[in-house]
Amino acid sequence: MMRRLPYILPVVIFAALVIGFALSLHGPAPDELPSMLVDKPAPMISLPPLDANAQAFAPGDLKAGHVTVLNVFASWCIPCRVEGPGLAQVAALKGVALYGMVYKDTPEKARAFLADLGNPYQRIDLDQDGRAGIEWGVYGVPETFVIDGKGIVRLRYPGPLVGDALTKIVLPAIEKARGEG
Repeated sequence: MMRRLPYILPVVIFAALVIGFALSLHGPAPDELPSMLVDKPAPMISLPPLDANAQAFAPGDLKAGHVTVLNVFASWCIPCRVEGPGLAQVAALKGVALYGMVYKDTPEKARAFLADLGNPYQRIDLDQDGRAGIEWGVYGVPETFVIDGKGIVRLRYPGPLVGDALTKIVLPAIEKARGEG
């Protein structure tokens, strides 16, 4: 048995390392990761408008006394295509501003996307290189942030605003943010 130990020990150590690495890869999915921004001020980032037909939002607009819902989307995003009715419902809420941030896309493609599906946004910024998305902690699109009237992020929701996501998560967060802002 002692003669086999030098041969068995490296195999056991290697197996333990493989198991350890495999377990470390099994982390939470991006939609389960908590946002570091929740209950903190929204990033103070200025971006250009989507194009000459859009008005950009500025950092001050996120703390202008009203609840803001920021939806991060892209024309290449398949789930973004199904959240139009939910975004229209948010846009119809009184005292709530719905802003869009186009993520890693071109103005032409984003404008065509909005022409095809409708444009519910009051203002639209363009994050063509994705740097602002990094500041916001965006893992993918669509993602939606609810920001109270003081500019504090109250919710990050990854995924399309449809069904229970809209009615049981985002709309209640908007109502709660109204009381906190």
